[in-house]
Amino acid sequence: MKVGIVVYSQTGNTLSVATKLKEKLAAAGHSVALEQVKLVAERKPGSREFQLGPLPDVTPYDVLVFGAAVEAFSLSPVMTKCLGQIGSLEKKNVICLITQAFPFAWLGGSRAARQMRTLCEAKGAAVRGSAVVNWMGAGLDRRIANSVDKLSKLV
Repeated sequence: MKVGIVVYSQTGNTLSVATKLKEKLAAAGHSVALEQVKLVAERKPGSREFQLGPLPDVTPYDVLVFGAAVEAFSLSPVMTKCLGQIGSLEKKNVICLITQAFPFAWLGGSRAARQMRTLCEAKGAAVRGSAVVNWMGAGLDRRIANSVDKLSKLV
């Protein structure tokens, strides 16, 4: 299966989880590409003023994984804008990856996953599921491994 992982990672946390997912999927025999959403210029944390760089081409993939962090209890505005501008996701299977600082998904992660799902479905995607990785607290490596396992099974 041809899998595209498209992430926006301001701090590197989301990218680190996406990289682990890419490695697991490649080891399972999938063809996997990891693409980052880029900005034209640096963005100050929390700023809603930014310009996206060229968007990744999602057409060659059978399955897409979109990944981003929670900002202010919502999906990152960068990923929100990306999903609004990206081409059609008609007949694409999509999986959502969310990272957040807080230790509980109900502190923004669940909401961000729902927002990502809604944006993808509005573009015609069939969303297979999602995972939220909470960064705070003991057991981070275990939470990342569990989320990577969960997401890889959705492919």
